[in-house]
Amino acid sequence: MNGAWGVAVADFRDRVRRPAYLVILLAAVGLGYLAVPDTESHWAILQIGPFRGRYTSAYVGFATSLAGALWLALGGFYVVRGPVTRDEAGGVGRLLAATPLRGLTYFAGKLLSNVLVLASMLGVLAVTALAMQLLRGESYAVRPGELLLPFVVIALPLAVVTGAAALLMEAVPGLRGGLGNVVWFFVWMVLVLGGQGALGTDVAADSMREALRGEDVRGGEFSLGFTYVEKPLSPFDWGGFTPDTGFLLGRAALMAGAVACALLPALWFTRFDPARARAKEAAAEGTGTRGRREESRVAWSAPPSGLPVTPARTGGPALPRLLGGELRVLVRGVSPWWWAGAALISLTALAATGSGATRVVLPMAWVWPVVLWSRLGTQAREHGVEALLGAAPRPARRVCAEWAAGVALTAVLGLGPLVVLVRDGEGHGVASWAAGALFVPALALALGTVSRTHRLFQAVYLPLWYVVVNGMPPLDYMGATRAPGEPALVPPALVAALAVALLAVAVCSAGVVARRRSSAPSSVTV
Repeated sequence: MNGAWGVAVADFRDRVRRPAYLVILLAAVGLGYLAVPDTESHWAILQIGPFRGRYTSAYVGFATSLAGALWLALGGFYVVRGPVTRDEAGGVGRLLAATPLRGLTYFAGKLLSNVLVLASMLGVLAVTALAMQLLRGESYAVRPGELLLPFVVIALPLAVVTGAAALLMEAVPGLRGGLGNVVWFFVWMVLVLGGQGALGTDVAADSMREALRGEDVRGGEFSLGFTYVEKPLSPFDWGGFTPDTGFLLGRAALMAGAVACALLPALWFTRFDPARARAKEAAAEGTGTRGRREESRVAWSAPPSGLPVTPARTGGPALPRLLGGELRVLVRGVSPWWWAGAALISLTALAATGSGATRVVLPMAWVWPVVLWSRLGTQAREHGVEALLGAAPRPARRVCAEWAAGVALTAVLGLGPLVVLVRDGEGHGVASWAAGALFVPALALALGTVSRTHRLFQAVYLPLWYVVVNGMPPLDYMGATRAPGEPALVPPALVAALAVALLAVAVCSAGVVARRRSSAPSSVTV
C-alpha cells in the first residue's frame, strides 16, 4: 500500500503542475457558476418543467456537483490520460523496472493518482457551490452535509469510473493514442444520454417530483442541459434527498467494478522491463527467448555500416519545402483505411441533395481528422525534437507552415461539401466553409502549443463539434446550421479573425519557447 501511495502522490504532484489541469479546472468552475444562474435569468441547466429548486445548500450542491461531474468525466479524462506513456517516454519506466515494485501496485498507484486529480477538482467545485449559494442570496443557511452529499454519492463514483477508464484504455493496444480519446467522447455521450439511471440522479429527481406534488410541472420531466426558457423558472423548496441502502450499494458496486477494470492490465504489464517484453514477443511468435537474446546481442554489437547522407538543397523559396515537410509529418503513419474513409465521406457529399452536404456530411468530414489535428503544435515535444527545432531560425515561419499544413488537410477532407456548395451557388456557405477551414487548425495549433499536449484540443473540439451538430447556431464555426441561401448566425469574418488571433497565440508561444531555450545556460561535461 505504501508503494501505491508513493506512486500516486508523485504522479499527482506532476499532474497539477501542468497547464491542462488549470484549464480544465477553470472550465469546471465556470460550469459550476452557470449551474446556478441568476434568479431572473432565462437560461437554465437543471429544471423540472417550469420550476427549479430554491438555492439552498441541498439544491446548489446537487446542481453544481452534477454539472461539474459531467464536465470532469469528459475534460478530466483528458487530463488524467497518459501516466504510463509518460513514464515510458520520460525514462522513469527504466528506473521502475529496476525496483521491486509490482505491476499491481503500480496500476493501483496510477488509479489512485487519477482519482486524486479529479477529486481535487471536485473539492474546488464544492467551494464554488458554497460561494454561489451565498452569492445568489436565496438562502444563507449553510448545511455542509446537504451540500457535500451529491459530490460524494454522485460525482465521486463518476470520477472513479473516469480515472479507471483512462488507465484501462492506456493499457489496451489501439486505444493508447488519440483513438482512445475519441472513443471515450462517444462513451461519454452515451453516459449523458443514458439518463438518470446511468448518472445516479434518479433518487434526487424522484425526491424533487415529490416536493412538487400538486404543482403543474407539465409532465414533471427532469431536464439537464443548457437551455433557454421564455420566463425565469419558479423556485420551489427542496430539502435534498436521502439515498437508500440499495442506491449506495449500487454506487459502491460501480466503483468496485471500475477499480477491477483499472487493475486488470497488471496481468500483462511488463513493468517497462525490455527482457520481459522480448520474452512475451518470443512466446507469441513461438520461439525461445535465448535465440532472441542472441539476436539482440548480435544486432547491438554489429558495427554501423555508415550513416545515410542527405544532400543539402540550397536556393529557391524555403516556405514551400517547409510546408511540404510539415504536411508529410502531419499525416505520417496514417492507415490507408483512414484515407478510404475520408474518400467515402467526400463521395457521400457529392451524392447528397439540398442542405445534406453541410448539415450532415461536412460535420462528418470535419470530425474525421480530429486525431491528426491534435498533432499540431505537440509533435516536437512528444517526439523529443523540440530542442532541435528551437535552434532553427524564424520559429514564426515554421509555426505558420504547420498551420498551413493543417489548413490543407482540412480543405482536402471538406472538398466534397465545398464542391456541392459551389455547384448550388451557396456563396454564404462557401464563406463559412473557408472560415471553418482556417479556424479548426488554428484552434488545434494554439491549444497544442500552449498546453504542449494533444489531449486539450480533443477535449475542447469534440464538445464544440457536438453542440454544432445538435443545432447551436451561436457556436457554428462551419455554417452547418444555417438555412439554404441564408448567412450563418456567426459571421465568417469573425471566425476567420478568431483563427488569426489563435495563430498569433501559437506564434507568440513558440517564440517564447525558442527564446527560453536559446537563453538557457548550457553545460559541457568533460
